[in-house]
Amino acid sequence: MLEILFLFGAGLIAGAINSLAGGGSFIAFPALLLAGVPPVMANATNTFAAWPGYVSGAIGYWSQIKENRHRLPPYIAAAIIGGFLGAELLLRVNDEQFSTVVPWLMGLAVFMFAFGGNLSKWMSAQNSAYGSKAKIIAVSLWLLLALICLYGGFFNAGLGIILLAFFALAGISNIHAMNGVKLLLSAIVSSVAIIRFTMEGSIAWYEGSFVFAGSMVGGFVSAKLAKFIPTPVLRNGIIVYGIVLTLVFFWQAYGT
Repeated sequence: MLEILFLFGAGLIAGAINSLAGGGSFIAFPALLLAGVPPVMANATNTFAAWPGYVSGAIGYWSQIKENRHRLPPYIAAAIIGGFLGAELLLRVNDEQFSTVVPWLMGLAVFMFAFGGNLSKWMSAQNSAYGSKAKIIAVSLWLLLALICLYGGFFNAGLGIILLAFFALAGISNIHAMNGVKLLLSAIVSSVAIIRFTMEGSIAWYEGSFVFAGSMVGGFVSAKLAKFIPTPVLRNGIIVYGIVLTLVFFWQAYGT
């Protein structure tokens, strides 16, 4: 009974964090390890467990997502392709080989989120001044998003913050819209990865189901409450949380 409550609680917290900023996998993944799930299977199971938080959170943000529907077709395509390739990579590469890269990606993500507004203004100016460069920039952004989704299919932790950084770079300024589209793409990446992991028998269904249930509740409730949080407060909170998460990843990868 204690293990069930522990896993459900971990899912509840992870779903809330994923809905607000991303990085809930840092809660859910260690919880699965502590429950005795082997590392590679825990990584795949974490993707499954995070899925309902993404879906319920996206439903909570649906009105903000619709405001950016013109962006969705290429974004969804990148999520499908990247998510599949990332899942394939996980099934072929040891987690430890990738763990040393994760903190650097997280640090870059926090930097992009904090200063992405200035970069997006520069890119908008370039689009206006040079029509020929607009297509190059658009293609470059799509490729970057596909790589981010590949990362999400391989190692879910931190995907949300990296996606938020990308949206700032892409010119989405409303933090709630950013969160909504982030959750939608995260749900798509996870769905594709889960299908692939299921085919390989890489998900611990029993332990994962309790984290799954907690994540569903946490994601939906947080999406509703986030609308009442002032944008500057939420944005600064995400930056601080991202810095802390980055330092934790560095400690995990390089600490003694």
